[in-house]
Amino acid sequence: SPYIKDPLPAPCTGAGTAAELTTLPGVGDATAAEIVRDREANGAFTSVEDLMRVSGIGEKKFAKLKDKIRV
Repeated sequence: SPYIKDPLPAPCTGAGTAAELTTLPGVGDATAAEIVRDREANGAFTSVEDLMRVSGIGEKKFAKLKDKIRV
């Protein structure tokens, strides 16, 4: 069957809770907490690439996430 994007709230929308974010590949408790902290400190993400500003998300992790998140 074809691959379907995960319908969970994306980190970029500002709707994803830390618990929901941990369902994304490569995102554990610490990274999820950093995503939430960054959103609270800097406001909503305006592009999926903005996720790379979060501590703990580099190019490799972003490559795993970019097709599973949306703005």
